[in-house]
Amino acid sequence: MQLTVKQYDALEHAITRGQRIAVYRRGTEFVVVPERLVLRNRRECIEARHPTTGDHIALWLDEAETLEVVR
Repeated sequence: MQLTVKQYDALEHAITRGQRIAVYRRGTEFVVVPERLVLRNRRECIEARHPTTGDHIALWLDEAETLEVVR
């Protein structure tokens, strides 16, 4: 998935405000709280936490099918 400028802005706002995002990947929807967007080995990765368990989750943007901020 290649994010648009508008989607990058929404993701950055979600990170700074602690808002949840929904990422759909390989038939599974992940609703997480993003902590930061990083570049690892030339791949973009969202480092996030599960909202109820607090577990760390790394979601690769090139594996995501959709991404949206949960309002």
